[in-house]
Amino acid sequence: MSELTNGSQSRRAFLSGAALAAVSAAAASCNHLKDPFSTQAAALDVTPTGEKVKLLSVDGEVIEVDRAFLKPVPHLPSVTNAEARVGIPGKKFVMVIDLARCKNLKRCQAACDHMHHIQDGQNWIKVQKMQESAHTAPYWQPTTCMHCDEPPCVKVCPVDATFKRQDGIVLIDSDRCIGCRFCMAACPYSTRVFNWNEPVLPKEIAKQPYCAETSVPQKKGTVGKCDFCPDMTRRGELPHCVSACPNGVFFFGDLNEDSVTNGAETFRFSDLMRDKAGYRLMEDLGTRPSVYYLPPVNRNFPIEAGEENDKG
Repeated sequence: MSELTNGSQSRRAFLSGAALAAVSAAAASCNHLKDPFSTQAAALDVTPTGEKVKLLSVDGEVIEVDRAFLKPVPHLPSVTNAEARVGIPGKKFVMVIDLARCKNLKRCQAACDHMHHIQDGQNWIKVQKMQESAHTAPYWQPTTCMHCDEPPCVKVCPVDATFKRQDGIVLIDSDRCIGCRFCMAACPYSTRVFNWNEPVLPKEIAKQPYCAETSVPQKKGTVGKCDFCPDMTRRGELPHCVSACPNGVFFFGDLNEDSVTNGAETFRFSDLMRDKAGYRLMEDLGTRPSVYYLPPVNRNFPIEAGEENDKG
């Protein structure tokens, strides 16, 4: 009997010791999991920041990782191209250009070229000297895409690369564009350009996924044009040409709200049109542009001698 009792006690002692060993091993394993990147930190010469970020593991568990171990994510568009084709609900964007304020500084053009990485000679905004007759004074006229409510460019595009959104903006999806240039032939305002050559772009821009809202990066063999900077409007900001102009030539806003602004001044759109005799270019064509002009009366900056031959 004593031998049986001693045997039972020995087995219990063995099992107890094994259980303690298992608990110790598990505890050591858990302590290692609390900082799973400790060995990697030494190997990769990464200094932990102490700032923890919660992530979802492949096993569906929430884990905490030091921010120093996160790899940078490539720039991704804020919206998909499918969402970019829809536009912003409840909006109807319009632009007003006050010709009396333009001095041909071309800050608008420079800002547009810079933000969209436009190549030399491919300007989306053109500033041209205009003169109604030999006996009238010349003036400067910035010209952009008119974002027509009845856009002929959209009607002739065979692949639906040019499209009109519900907020009134007309865009080009370069992923669809086949370079047929039917839209360029149909546009009565000649505001579109063709990318004949491979664009020279910074490496970080060239690697970005294409987005129809930013029109970046441009692609060889496709058409480009003014896009009203829809990525800016989605964030509640003004297009680059509007904010870059020091003379407040460009106004931008929402027709549904009857409000336009150049960043410093805000007016009712209907008041500007009525009080300053606003008009649209080639209205007789029935394209119904979303860009309006205020006539060049009481000009702030008359064209001086020597500027007549300046081209946009």
